[in-house]
Order: sequence, then structure tokens, then C-alpha cells
Amino acid sequence: MHDDITYRGMNILITICARGGSKGIPGKNIKPVGGKPLLAYSIETAKRFAEHYALKKGHAGHSVDIELSTDSEAIKDVAREYGLSTDYVRPAYLANDTCGKPDAIRDLLCYAGEHYDKKYDYVIDLDVTSPIRTVEDIEECLRLIEAAPEAKTIFSVNPCARNPYFNQVQEDSDGYCHVVLGGKYTTRQGSPKVYDMNASVYVYRPEALMCEHPKAVTDRSLIYVMDHVCFDLDEPSDYDYLAYLIDSGKIML
Repeated sequence: MHDDITYRGMNILITICARGGSKGIPGKNIKPVGGKPLLAYSIETAKRFAEHYALKKGHAGHSVDIELSTDSEAIKDVAREYGLSTDYVRPAYLANDTCGKPDAIRDLLCYAGEHYDKKYDYVIDLDVTSPIRTVEDIEECLRLIEAAPEAKTIFSVNPCARNPYFNQVQEDSDGYCHVVLGGKYTTRQGSPKVYDMNASVYVYRPEALMCEHPKAVTDRSLIYVMDHVCFDLDEPSDYDYLAYLIDSGKIML
């Protein structure tokens, strides 16, 4: 782990957002995978980070609070089994298919600030459906944004398998296809680097959330390129693949 993070008595809020109304895969946030509900992995990583943070010596006054945002009693029950209880209930208008996740995070930030009587330096969001992350990943995100005072957010990414400047195409109304972003590059190596947002770790400065239209990708956002496999679980086969990685010992969560 990086010991050069400025542990200066920061207040950190970790948010775990898990609404109950998934239509693609019903109940996906608590779907069993690798012997545990999916939600459990994010809770356990959050707790490991909080424990590590608390062990930093010589930096009095720092704290980590972990909060759950859900509209589902079933999800609350599962979270409670893994040591995360909350009185917060996500409002219905923040639990539909059209609400942006940063809006839900902002509401939870407001709740936590009042509940704990704190002002937070950073909000770390851990997406339940992208659980392949480590405490080191979270710490590196914090280190990078701490080193860039003007940055508003940072989020984790992986290199793309395909590049829209070179080998991704879209279909026109006349049925013919062309390269998405112009096709002026003739080699993959010469094309601009692009990345997949893997949804695993987001870090926000509070001012990036406390605005009219909060979003993860701002005019001053950084990326953290993960050096290990990470993917967002969208399809049933994704759960099978994650279970295989866990059961075979290829990853440790």
C-alpha cells in the first residue's frame, strides 16, 4: 500500500448504492455469487479500508463512515447480516430507472453529513456490481486525487479491447457503416488511448456532488488504470464468470 497518502485527519464517506428495482437481472445486488451475496463483497472491502485507515498512526481526527443507499428491505436485511445497518431510505424519486446515480449519492451525502454532524473531504462510491477491487485500489485513487487539488473526481478504468478511433464502427441511416470517430488513424498503436469505465471505484470531492447536475465525469476528472481484471456484472454469464474466478482462486475478494 502507498504510505505517501496525506492522512491529515480527513473525513471520508463510503457510499454503497443498491436499489431493489433491477429489471435486467432481478435481485442482482443480493444475487449469490462465489458463496456470498454480491453486496457482501463491497461491504467487506469498505470495512477493510476503514480498518486500515483507522490504523494509520499520528493522524488524529480522521474517520470513515460507510452508508448504504437502498429502497429495499431485503437488501437492508442482507447488508445487516454483513455488519452494515442504516436508517436511511432512498427516496422513490431517486430509485427509478431514469435517476442518475450521482443524484442518489448526493442525497446520501446530505443525510450522512447531518446524521454524523460532519463535513466530508471525500466521498468514495463502491458499485455493488463491480466488486473486483482491493483496498490498494481505493488508496491509489485517493493518493492521485489528493495530489491534484483541482481535480473534482477520479474513477477506475481498464484499457479497452476496441478503440472507437480505429476499430469500432456505427451504422448510418442508409445502412452503410463507418468508423465511429472519423477513422483518420491507420494503426491501433497510433490511435488515442481510450479506456472502459469499470464502475468499481469512484472518488468525489463533495463540491462535485453538491451542484445542480452532479456527475462522475466532469471537466476536471482523473482516471485510475487498474492493473488487474475488473468488470461490471450485467448479464447472468458475468456472475458465472465471477464465481469461476473466485472458486478457482484466480482472484481473492
